[in-house]
Amino acid sequence: MKHDVFVVTAAYGNDNVLAMGGQQKLLPTIAGAGAAGVEMRRELLTETDLARLPELAREIAGLGLRCFYSAPEALFTRDGAPNPLLPQLFDEAERLGAERLKLSLGHYSATGDIAGLDALLTSRRVRLMVENDQTECGALAPISAFLHRARDARLPVGMTFDMGNWRWVGEDPQAAATELASFVSYIHIKVALPSDNGWRATAPQHDGQYWRRLLASLPDDVPRAIEFPLEGDDLAAVTRRFIALLQ
Repeated sequence: MKHDVFVVTAAYGNDNVLAMGGQQKLLPTIAGAGAAGVEMRRELLTETDLARLPELAREIAGLGLRCFYSAPEALFTRDGAPNPLLPQLFDEAERLGAERLKLSLGHYSATGDIAGLDALLTSRRVRLMVENDQTECGALAPISAFLHRARDARLPVGMTFDMGNWRWVGEDPQAAATELASFVSYIHIKVALPSDNGWRATAPQHDGQYWRRLLASLPDDVPRAIEFPLEGDDLAAVTRRFIALLQ
């Protein structure tokens, strides 16, 4: 089975992306390397970019790429309420032609009201995904509690399973995969290795076969994304090599 592989633009390094002239400059490289799609990052969009999202959407579609949209925002604010920016973020995702919007969970509370999310999520073409991030909000317990509650409430929410981020919050990735596999609709592939500052993200081949065993515990029919650093003199060749590995 050939898997759909996305490339997260931030994998090229935020400073490098901005120095190149923005994410759109990478689109031909990503498409030419055989990717199925691109994950566009809101933090790498300038105000000018945000004003021309439909034009970016046409560029992405013209290259035959699917699009997911990631924003550095939480679904729930510190007071446990849904983020008031959600309508704006969904609008941006729709204008970008994105299929999915990815957010961190944020400060979910089991006593919080999630009913208000229903009207927003069910009225949108774009599907919401929550990701396990590198903060306490990305720990297994709150992620699992929210996803089970959302499923019970029949909210159209999926999960981005980041293979490496569990290390930052002291969780066992394999235990998380076992518990959350049925919710996973997208996989961020990266390996976390110890560093002087705690952990660092790297390519999967630096972790032996563990990453393959972890993948085997997750759904086999969901897109996989490169979210580890893509570096080298020939970025097209590097991207092509890793896409072929993950397919």
